[in-house]
Amino acid sequence: MSGGCCAPGRGEGSPFQATSTIPTGVKKISTLVDLPGGEFLMGNEGPDANAGDGEGPVRRITISPFAVDTVAVTNARFATFVKATGYVTDAERYGWSFVFHLLVPAALDRTINSVPVEAPWWRPVEGASWRAPEGPGSSVGNRQNHPVVHVSWNDANAYCAWAGARLPTEAEWEYAARGGLEGATYAWGDEFMPAGRHQCNIWQGRFPDVNTIDDGWLSTAPVTTYSPNGFGLYNVAGNVWEWCGDWFSTTWHVTGPRTDPHGPPEGDARVMRGGSYLCHHSYCNRYRVAARTKNTADSSAGNVGFRVARSI
Repeated sequence: MSGGCCAPGRGEGSPFQATSTIPTGVKKISTLVDLPGGEFLMGNEGPDANAGDGEGPVRRITISPFAVDTVAVTNARFATFVKATGYVTDAERYGWSFVFHLLVPAALDRTINSVPVEAPWWRPVEGASWRAPEGPGSSVGNRQNHPVVHVSWNDANAYCAWAGARLPTEAEWEYAARGGLEGATYAWGDEFMPAGRHQCNIWQGRFPDVNTIDDGWLSTAPVTTYSPNGFGLYNVAGNVWEWCGDWFSTTWHVTGPRTDPHGPPEGDARVMRGGSYLCHHSYCNRYRVAARTKNTADSSAGNVGFRVARSI
């Protein structure tokens, strides 16, 4: 685990095999937007970069045209996928997933005896899954337009296969998230709260126990909350971490390709981008557009989702 708001990993490889064949085909996704590609400056090596994350060096990257979803995959869309395929997520197969402690009902929280040592604000909750984000008794009934959570990289990849899409590469993700702004700290510019207005769903208050909810959300927000960036993408900062297709490395990109890089050929964890509703400047300021983290492909938590891309 690489930060206070980042989801802890399961700590093991997935022992599961696919339970069914995923039918593939190009599904209509009305919220995809075509991006022209081109050159952009990727990365950050300033004083706000997280040591050890491999954000730098700043390098000029060339991206080919591609399409990316303006929003993260919602609970409604994921439910359509599950209904069509019978897919069972990693969280459902394991029987549990990580839930942030303030979202766990008090009675249930008292029954949990084991928590991650490095991040005791997380709870491994039996029965937590995309269907029941806070565990037994919870549901997504009134959160159809919220991003699906408790999805692993494996789950996201399966959805993409069904939809005739793919996960964006890390370089594509940052290019899209920057929205045409070169070298900006955030997806909307360099000022954190222009005109005093919140631009993303992150933690306010004292992490991890006091959230003043000044932005209106303790947990996930609907996928079109806040203003979109220059390319029309919503919530590329905060709300939920988003899986990318790449293996994670802190060094590969230093000398790696500068045209359409796809990350190293192998690894033990996958890239996540964008931060989540738990990010806070005092501990994990990874809602900056160059920030990055990782997790194992079978890991899931209540602040991890994804958006899709397609090649043109």
